[in-house]
Amino acid sequence: MTSKILSNFLGFVIISVSTKYSLAFLHQVRQSSSISRSLIKAAASVENVGTPTSPQSDFSSKKKSIADFRKEYSQQGLLEEDIHVQGRNPFSLFQQWLGDAIQSKLPEPNAMCLSTCIENRPSARYVLLKGYNEKGFVWYTNYNSRKGNELTENPYAALTFLWLELERSVRIEGKVEKITEEESFQYFTSRPRGSQIGAWSSDQSQSINNREELELKEKKMIEQFNNNEIIPKPSHWGGYRLVPNRIEFWKGRQSRLHDRIVFERNSYDSNDNHWTITRLQP
Repeated sequence: MTSKILSNFLGFVIISVSTKYSLAFLHQVRQSSSISRSLIKAAASVENVGTPTSPQSDFSSKKKSIADFRKEYSQQGLLEEDIHVQGRNPFSLFQQWLGDAIQSKLPEPNAMCLSTCIENRPSARYVLLKGYNEKGFVWYTNYNSRKGNELTENPYAALTFLWLELERSVRIEGKVEKITEEESFQYFTSRPRGSQIGAWSSDQSQSINNREELELKEKKMIEQFNNNEIIPKPSHWGGYRLVPNRIEFWKGRQSRLHDRIVFERNSYDSNDNHWTITRLQP
């Protein structure tokens, strides 16, 4: 009996000890695995130090680079017979193309890039076309702005229209002149009152400390003209007209064999209707 009890007791001790060390071993394994995972994670973090995680990085690595973006244009083009239908007049063709852009409900179809140049240093910005006829293309701005000063120094400029959805672009080059005060005043009075106040509030192209200062200037102008039914036009604000001597129409075509048709004349006289028409290689 005594030996049986002793045997059972020793067996219990051995099982307890084995269980204890087994649990300890398992704990060490778990702890070791946790440490390994942490080390792997840390190593990955170290490996990624300095690697950009910006959208640009994703753009180039996961998708494709800028150089890989291509668009295949349509077969529909701009042919010489289309020009003859328009009476060999660039203004008629421009009217058709602008009308198509408006009809297609493109955003800001009258937006155009105005490029100026002084001392062989070009600059460009977007303005809105507000009128056109055979005399030229008109927009309005602050005469004391950077573009105004540049046009005073060099009155030759270029306009560019881009209607991507229609695969069309128009480039216009010519000489810029101020329109009459009467024309400028007539347009100024047609503008919303807030835009009229804005013309008085902003010294366009001049630096300012912050947005709050600009809004304070606007507030003062609102108070100043509070009792004015008609806000006067600032003398420094008005319209320009670019009188063209070169107008190029571009239409995207397949395999980059685009259509380029150029109208040119030898003068800046708006009464000169003698345009030569040339096709350029793309």
